[in-house]
Amino acid sequence: MAVVSSEAELAAGVKIGPYSTVGEDVIIGRDTVIGPHVVIDSHTRMGEKNRIYPFSSIGTPPQDTGYSNEDTRLIMGDNNIVREYVTINRATTKEEWETVIGNNNYLMAYAHVAHDCHLADYVILTNGATLGGHTQIGEYAILGAFLAVQQFVRIGAHAYLGAKAGIDRDVPPFMITAGPRAKLYGINQKGMIRRGFSQETIDVLKKAYSILWRKNRNLSDGIDQVRQELDLIPELEMLLDFLGESKRGILR
Repeated sequence: MAVVSSEAELAAGVKIGPYSTVGEDVIIGRDTVIGPHVVIDSHTRMGEKNRIYPFSSIGTPPQDTGYSNEDTRLIMGDNNIVREYVTINRATTKEEWETVIGNNNYLMAYAHVAHDCHLADYVILTNGATLGGHTQIGEYAILGAFLAVQQFVRIGAHAYLGAKAGIDRDVPPFMITAGPRAKLYGINQKGMIRRGFSQETIDVLKKAYSILWRKNRNLSDGIDQVRQELDLIPELEMLLDFLGESKRGILR
């Protein structure tokens, strides 16, 4: 039988599998299904129609030596799929006290989301993908199997990161990375086509990539040249804004 704290709030249609535990100060939205042998720890907020598979640990304390049992939180949106043995830690007190998972994300088996991470919507973490603390991931990004992302790194929207890679700097939106010490390999053209981007938009981003990473050693010079020579469509503005806001440096 499942063990559910008297201080947890379960909406209509929530199902809890055998041998699962739900801690205090947990809120689970309607029609969410929690499989057997799942741990939903304290101070977790979960939206509607999520599906949590066996042996996952959701909202457990952060793996941080400075954590002292504060009431930090995990916030999860709607329609997320969390497969077997996934671990998602709640936050530390170092930022906003929240680890955040958006909507419609797919976290495959053995993936790990560390404290203070923020995932947007439609993100895919494939098997064994591991996020260090404070990682930020934009919408529709796909991270390959057994990939590891260093703390405080940002992954841009619509990026595709190949398997078995180490990511130690920011990955711009719309890009492909690959290799054990990952490098950029151009625009994620196939992914953009699947999501309805026009060929004109893809062509502008291809030209920007060529200017930024092939024709200029200095990224600032490349940004200036892009602004002078190309039509500043919204997707290009997103890319340039991402580059300008980087604190860890940009993968090249």
